[in-house]
Parts: sequence; C-alpha cells; structure tokens
Amino acid sequence: MDSRKRAAASSNSPSLVFWSSSFPRQPARVLIVEALPPRWSETRTVLCDALDNFLSLASSLDGPCRIPLLSLYAVSRQRECLLPFVQVRGNFARLHSCVEELRSIPSEGCIRGAAAGADLLRQAVLDSLQQFKQYIRHTSAGSQAGSNISVEVTLVTSQPGRSIVHQLEMGLKDADLVSLKRLLVVQIYSTADWGQDALSPEPAAPSETEDSLMLGTEVDLQQVENTVFAIETVFKAWLQEQGGDREHLHLLLPSPMDNLIPVCVKCDMQERMISPALIPLTPKLGVKTESIRDFLPGTKGSANQSPAPQTLKVIKVLRADGVCESVLYGLPLVIRPTTCWQLDWDEMENNQNLFHALCHTLRSRDLFLLLQVEPAQKSAAGASGVYSHYILQPSPSLSLLLKPVVSRELLLPSVGSHTHQSLSLASSCVTPAFFMSSFTTSMNLL
Repeated sequence: MDSRKRAAASSNSPSLVFWSSSFPRQPARVLIVEALPPRWSETRTVLCDALDNFLSLASSLDGPCRIPLLSLYAVSRQRECLLPFVQVRGNFARLHSCVEELRSIPSEGCIRGAAAGADLLRQAVLDSLQQFKQYIRHTSAGSQAGSNISVEVTLVTSQPGRSIVHQLEMGLKDADLVSLKRLLVVQIYSTADWGQDALSPEPAAPSETEDSLMLGTEVDLQQVENTVFAIETVFKAWLQEQGGDREHLHLLLPSPMDNLIPVCVKCDMQERMISPALIPLTPKLGVKTESIRDFLPGTKGSANQSPAPQTLKVIKVLRADGVCESVLYGLPLVIRPTTCWQLDWDEMENNQNLFHALCHTLRSRDLFLLLQVEPAQKSAAGASGVYSHYILQPSPSLSLLLKPVVSRELLLPSVGSHTHQSLSLASSCVTPAFFMSSFTTSMNLL
C-alpha cells in the first residue's frame, strides 16, 4: 500500500476516530539550538543523534497529524534559520539534511559572553514568531495552517537555565507574543554538573515573578541529562495531544460518606506509547495480537504450510514489581509446553519438565523475562531500527503469559504526582464495601 492510500486508510479507521477529533489544536513547533562553544562540543553529537532519531519516527507516523509545522534555528556566531516552517510527515530527507547541517556547526571559536548569547537567543525567538506570522498570512494551505494559530518554541541551551529564562522574560516583556503558546527552555547538563548552583532550585525573586506575568505566556524550564534517551523524551512530548479545551473523562468514585453524590475526578487521556500500527513497513513489531497467526512469522509458500516457529531470545531478567503495565499493549497469549506429535516421548517429557521448572523458578522468585524477537535472517535484522519485545510472566497454573511490550523508540513521556490531601480523599473513596478478592466474568457487575 503506498503512503497516500495508507494515510487515507489510517484516517478512516474507526479506532482513530477519537484521536483524529482530538488533535486539531497541535501547535507549530520551533526548535532553537544554542551551538556556542565550549559546551557545543559536548552536546552536539548527542543532541543531533536524538533529533535525527525523533524526526525519523515523527515523519513516518500514520494517523492524525501530531506536528503540523516545524522550524529550526541555530545560534552560534550568529542566529541562523536552518529550516523554515515545513510539514514533518513524509519529509524526512529534508529534515535529516537539516540535522546534518546543524551537526556541521564547528564547536571551536570565540566564546561569547552570557549576555551576548542570551541576546542572540532572544532575537531567534522573535524572528521565529515573525516567520510564523508570515507563514500563516501567506500560505496557501489555509485549512491546515489556519487552524494552528499558536506556536510553541523550545530553546535548547547548555547555559544555566534559570538565568536564560530570566533574561528572556526581561527581553521579551514588551514584544508581541500573541501567537506564542509556550516557551520551553531546555537546559542540557552532564553528570559533572550535579551539585553546582546551576542545578540547585531557587525561589523566584518578586521582580522575576512580575516580569513573568508581564510576559503573558508560559515559560518553563526543563533540565535534562546529556544523553540521547533524555533528549529524545523532550522531543517526544511534541507527539502527545496538546488540546486542553475540554476534559476527556469523568471518573465517578463512591462517596466516602453517606452523601449520594459521587466524587468526580476529571481526567484527560494520554498515550503512553506510539502504536506500532502507525508505523508503516514494520511487520515484526507485533502490530496485531488478536490470534496466534498474528504472532507467528509469515510464510511464503502454500497457504496450508505450517509457519516456522517464532524465536524469542531472553535479553533481561526483571523483577515483577519493576514492570509498569502502561508499557504493555495488545492481547496476551498463554504459553504452555508443546504437545507436537513430531517430538518423541523422551524429548517431549524432558521439554515439559524444563518448562515447569522455568515456571516454578520465575514464580518463586517473582521474576519476569524480557524477550526480543530473533529475526529469521541476521542480515535483515532491525531494518527499521526497531525490534519487537515481549514480557513473559509466570502464573499459578504452570503456564506462562506472553505480552507485547513497547520498545524504547515508541515510548512517550509520562509524569504524575499527588498531594497528601488528595491521597487521603482517594483512599476514603476506595472502601472495603467495593472490594473483590478475585474477578471472573460470571460475576454480576451491575
């Protein structure tokens, strides 16, 4: 299926109806990268690798449009627009070329003062906003660009983040920021930076708070380690829904007192991972898990020919309490020792004993196994760069449960917190009267 037909099929899919209607407010994105010596020599390779990995994923995704427009600026000896606003989907060749241009910026040269560097960053922010206004005004793709009336700017720096935030607030307080939805300053630090004042929290001074309010927009500071995974996580937040006009879900909890009015928790739904079904040409990612046939490798011969066994290799042993359910997806499969008639009795008995010993060992030690699909041909392994992984967990019935687990490349960021007061209310709502020691579908749930 070619990309146009695939995109049409994705947009018409019933499973995507909710998300299609929930993605119309995705903002345009501007990435401003500070490439000033001497820190640029430490962050250049990691940042460019993370950006290249992210853009290869974002440009190939089917389904709703998550990043409608992207622009990239670099600030070195001068500010430079490496990439005017372009569409991300299906545009990886141009995006990759831009990343390589960013990578080629030299890491040696005159070291600018902090004030001069901050002024270049301020000018880059203003220039990107002006470019966005011109794009919206003159673009012919009015249906897409016109609905994205805001833009989010992400500024990546190795300088102390709070200092950059303060200087931007001071420098932008009189600017026209109507179209700016959010300004995020991302400070990249190395492990050697821990313990320095640049990473220690400080309360904002009253004058800084007033300046922030005068800015009239949201300015955030995020400090991330100088690793590919950490920086990828910053970029992957762009793929999540950026709506917020209306909550998605009302969760009704039993009232902790004799009050008939239930406690209502208003929720938004957020994807924890990118569905493998949205990535074209990756049949080994466990896209479908509805039947055993979906799990087994395909055959090129007769339709009546039995498929070859799938091969899963144990790559890690995990503690059971260290696996979060949010990284699992699809329908699980029950694994039992084979009863294939082509095995002789001795081999079948030895195999069954080994299987039961594995079940007992995992269950007694409260362990799971992390598995990776072994490709049929080593030369073609990981042609897409993403492998299929599974979690194997034991059960009391001397069988194993196989569940697909998301790969690192498809994982989206997730955050959460609670206060003592909210924890107390939630605990009182979940009362023993509603406790069920086990669940079966034969129970009357009404």
